[in-house]
Amino acid sequence: MKKLLLLAIFMVSFITTAQVKLTGVVKDSIGTPLEMANVLAINKTTKKMASYGFTDAKGNYKLDLDKNSTFDVKISYIGMKTSEFEITTKTENLVKNITLFEDNSLDEITIVSKMPVTIKGDTIVYNADSFKNGSERKLEDVLEKLPGVEINDAGQIEVEGKVVEKITVDGKEFFSGDTKLASKNIPSNAVDKIQVLRNYGDVNQLRGVQNNQDRVAINIKLKEGKKNFWFGDVTAGAGSAPDETLYLFQPKLFYYSPKYTVNVIGDINNLGDVVLNRSDLRSFGSNFRSQSPSNGTNISIASAGIGFLTAGGRNANKINTKLSALNLSYSPNKKLDLSGFLIFSSNSNEQRNIRDIDYVDPSTPDDFVDNITNQTSNSGLFRFSSIYRKNINNQLNYNVSGRFSNEFKTESADSRVLSDITERERATPYTINQDFSYFYTANENNIFALEVKHLLQDEDPFYVASLENDPNNNDDADNDGFDDAAESLGLDRSNLFYNLEQDRKVKSNQLDAKLDYYHILNSKSNLNFVAGTILSKQNFNSRFFQILDNGNEFTPNPTINGIPDPQTTNDTEYNFTDIYAGVRYRLKAGIFTITPGVTVHSYNSNNTQYGTEYFKDKFLEVLPEFEAIAQFKRSESLTFTYKKEINFTDVNQIARGIVANNYNSFFAGNANLVNASRHNASLFYRSFNLFNNTNVFARVSYNKTANQVNRNTIFEPGSVVSSSTNLNSPFDNESIFAFANAGKRFGKIQTSIGANYSFSKTYQFINTLENTNESLNRGLNARIGTNFRKAPNVTLRYRVNFSDQDNTARPAVVKSVTHAPSIDFDAYIWDSVTLTSDFTFNEVRQGGSKQSSFNIWNAKLAYRKDKDAKWEYELVGNNLLGTGSETSVNQGLFSFTVNERFILPRFVSFRVRYQL
Repeated sequence: MKKLLLLAIFMVSFITTAQVKLTGVVKDSIGTPLEMANVLAINKTTKKMASYGFTDAKGNYKLDLDKNSTFDVKISYIGMKTSEFEITTKTENLVKNITLFEDNSLDEITIVSKMPVTIKGDTIVYNADSFKNGSERKLEDVLEKLPGVEINDAGQIEVEGKVVEKITVDGKEFFSGDTKLASKNIPSNAVDKIQVLRNYGDVNQLRGVQNNQDRVAINIKLKEGKKNFWFGDVTAGAGSAPDETLYLFQPKLFYYSPKYTVNVIGDINNLGDVVLNRSDLRSFGSNFRSQSPSNGTNISIASAGIGFLTAGGRNANKINTKLSALNLSYSPNKKLDLSGFLIFSSNSNEQRNIRDIDYVDPSTPDDFVDNITNQTSNSGLFRFSSIYRKNINNQLNYNVSGRFSNEFKTESADSRVLSDITERERATPYTINQDFSYFYTANENNIFALEVKHLLQDEDPFYVASLENDPNNNDDADNDGFDDAAESLGLDRSNLFYNLEQDRKVKSNQLDAKLDYYHILNSKSNLNFVAGTILSKQNFNSRFFQILDNGNEFTPNPTINGIPDPQTTNDTEYNFTDIYAGVRYRLKAGIFTITPGVTVHSYNSNNTQYGTEYFKDKFLEVLPEFEAIAQFKRSESLTFTYKKEINFTDVNQIARGIVANNYNSFFAGNANLVNASRHNASLFYRSFNLFNNTNVFARVSYNKTANQVNRNTIFEPGSVVSSSTNLNSPFDNESIFAFANAGKRFGKIQTSIGANYSFSKTYQFINTLENTNESLNRGLNARIGTNFRKAPNVTLRYRVNFSDQDNTARPAVVKSVTHAPSIDFDAYIWDSVTLTSDFTFNEVRQGGSKQSSFNIWNAKLAYRKDKDAKWEYELVGNNLLGTGSETSVNQGLFSFTVNERFILPRFVSFRVRYQL
């Protein structure tokens, strides 16, 4: 690794010394410097772009050019006549100042189209071909090479540290709800331009009256040859693994025309190639973010479903994936846009995890658990969207989406404390979302926006657990690990097995409606009046019972310490109402945009338990907010935000009957919970400087929460089985988070360095005793890589993370360090052969000694006759070193856990791809 790093540094030095600089100043005819003028140099011998750049705020430009060569240099600026001149370099740096004159021609359009990167207002436009070397196959491969763009560990696209919400193709919806279907399936050779839309808003009428600083979307512009024709590819493959035969079939077909589009994606494989996992699919059920600002109320409709483990090649030892997806859009005329999708996904996987658990409470015995989990999730999703624009003053949107699932899971666990356990879960939940919005511009000074959302959710998880028991030692000092818990739960302890079952039914129905009125005072300021309501109703019914060895059903009679009057059933109805009104004032003054605001809320929440117990809470709350944006330059800004929010929980936390989370964790809600209030403050800086090829972004945020809903967890003496209930913490929870990233390009070398810091102070209650938990995390990451068009490319990454956890129940601070270097290599040779490889190493150290380490190596060799060939043949190797497992360390509130997860074995497969 050190040798590779030295090689990369040498390459940077060599490229720098082999070039000369052309610098100068660009001004207009009266001597005013021109910022963001385009500067382009074409090598007269090769006829290819040699260098490009932009002028800064003072009109300065600079180009790095090869020595002893001749170039055509073109400098353009919108509204000015393009300046063209020839320059010959020798060994000395050159200086040439330029004056541009006004002109109405459109020559600059030709120049801009050749630029690798341009900025037009809040839009960054990347010319995709400028960042390709021929080894790319999907959009994701191109995105990873763009300055300021990252693909995070979850596969999400990030721009300046903000997750991209939406991807469109030529302005058309592409499976709205998740960006991974686009990044992992759209062919890279179909992409012409990648437009990053910062401060994104998809309603033109509101763009001038709202701040959307944290919203980012991407639009893909297709190449001309990809329109009105089917394009895409079909891949088929087979291979071998230690225990099974491998297979893969992936058709990915696309058709785009001005009126309609069709996208077809299919996938069936057992290679661990999971495009969408279960959590990704659940995100499709949610609607795209509302255009209007947040009103300050957070009510969480939590999932009561099965606790699935996320499956991928790095945490499962067997995966079978099936995916069928169809996306359509149709524009019968300029006023109406229709779109929608249908998705069916089936994911079956097996996972094995071995956990070494060190509990915080010294009276709780440490445990060693070997889990084998088999889980299957079958999901069907649909979405229909319509946008009707009667004219520029009227826009009507309606969307409906749904998700229907059939999920089941079995788990076998061998616990040192609890012996052998078997668990089974199944569920058939569904969710339907609808949203309606109408945007009306009465005149140039008055705009109305009505938004209505409706959620209908039904969940029905059924849980079964079976634990071994010796009925002859229930009251002995060395009894079975579950015996004392069984006594507290009121179970029949005379059986050979504790067979526990639980049936739950949770229904949620929520309506969220609001009306915004924007009054434009002048070109610098406007007022926003908002009024709205949230109506939520939830029903929670459950039953916890025991099946005896003879098959009879037994109703327990629990007496759990710390939970008053514990019940084995739930019959709870929870109603919540928020009626609010507010005003915001937006003012532009010089470089500043200031938006203070306040909303007044009338809250009313009540829950009824068992038809006889009633709990009510009604109050008024004033929630202030403030945002200030300093726009120093076109691509440099600083944003400060502050907001007070009120957090409400949902019925899952209020229903006071016993719920079995799993075999060693039982929970009863608290009907007397009150809301939590949170103060949020953040500062965000961004700079995208094309003059010196540098991008910098940084954020720091602080949160303070009062009346936080925490849990009081009570462990059975000498056992790992716990029972818990909710309470409002008498102490304020605090957290601070900060990160920064800086990237710079040196010719064909791209570098970046980042840092993150987080600190949180929370309070937990173990056996009714308050514990303070302070968690401190610091990390650094660095990357250096090449982006040659005709030479192999290497990217080196290094990440180090320091984690400290200080809990008052422990005598010492738990400290761990994670080191994770990696290297990526890709080469496109002879316009025919593509070689890609990636290697990752991970090591965790605790107290100065190595706790765990593992390494993963993947490689792919592909051949096609030339870059335009229809057929391509690939040899793909995954986990070539045959690493059997990966180990991670988790510092939780109740325990310190070393988790060994078994992964997919060495896979070698042969694939054939046909390109339309």
